[in-house]
Amino acid sequence: MGALARLITMLENRASESSVILERIYPATGHAHVIGITGPPGAGKSTLVNRLIAKYRALGKSVAILAIDPSSPFSGGAVLGDRVRMTDHYKDSGVYIRSISTRGSHGGLSRATREIVKLLDAYGNDVIIIETVGVGQTELSIMDLADTTVVVTVPEGGDSVQVMKAGLNEIADVFVVNKADREGSDRMKAELEHNVHLRPAGGWRPPVVMTQAVADQGIDAVIAAIGKHREWLRQSRDGAREAERRTHEFIEVLTSELEERAERALKAGTVPDILARVKAGELNPYSAARRLIEDRDSIRELLQNGGPK
Repeated sequence: MGALARLITMLENRASESSVILERIYPATGHAHVIGITGPPGAGKSTLVNRLIAKYRALGKSVAILAIDPSSPFSGGAVLGDRVRMTDHYKDSGVYIRSISTRGSHGGLSRATREIVKLLDAYGNDVIIIETVGVGQTELSIMDLADTTVVVTVPEGGDSVQVMKAGLNEIADVFVVNKADREGSDRMKAELEHNVHLRPAGGWRPPVVMTQAVADQGIDAVIAAIGKHREWLRQSRDGAREAERRTHEFIEVLTSELEERAERALKAGTVPDILARVKAGELNPYSAARRLIEDRDSIRELLQNGGPK
């Protein structure tokens, strides 16, 4: 576990060796089922995840949890909040829990999360759960990494569901109405089921599952719904969707790699004349970038010097 933790830290910190690490472990990926858990704050996502961990472990599956946390405005560290409930599993060698701070990032967080998921997959985990803090754009982009996305709502969250309905309807594979003992839960279930029926015919129809995570009720139904969706994915393997996902990943990796290599090389003093003129205000950034890109020798030197040592 210590080696895995160190590798994840390297990916988070964008170490120059990150790409080499991912390139080497990539052939060992593609076996884990990646489950995304999202929904508004206070919906009980962490309690639900805690219950899911226990259920999957009872089935003999190894589980990794990647918790996406808001960062502290002072330290930049991850704020665990109510994830202390997961401490029940910390001593279990079949469970790995890691928190990642958002640190105000967007695209970078998405890439880091994707790479860490690949690492956890290659490490042999059967189930990887990504839990996000809410349903903002950052969270929705991270959900693109999941094979199955579970959207958790609560009865009193009706107004927020109305606002977010379009986004939720697009990403949800399973809806969970948690705290189902509260007033309005049946109405929420009916509303979500109506929303599901507005989806185009012929595709997956997300089930709506009622739970009381605190009381460990309805969790087996969530596990079953996730399992049915995974089986549906296997039977309706969409080659075009897989190709699009791989293309998106390639473009993301390529653009990030170019950016990181350029930044490292410039800090190391490559093409000092152009950088000095930009700093002095003699050359604007756009003209400088165009000149650098159009000079093949300079761009080759820049990328080579910014690569892993």
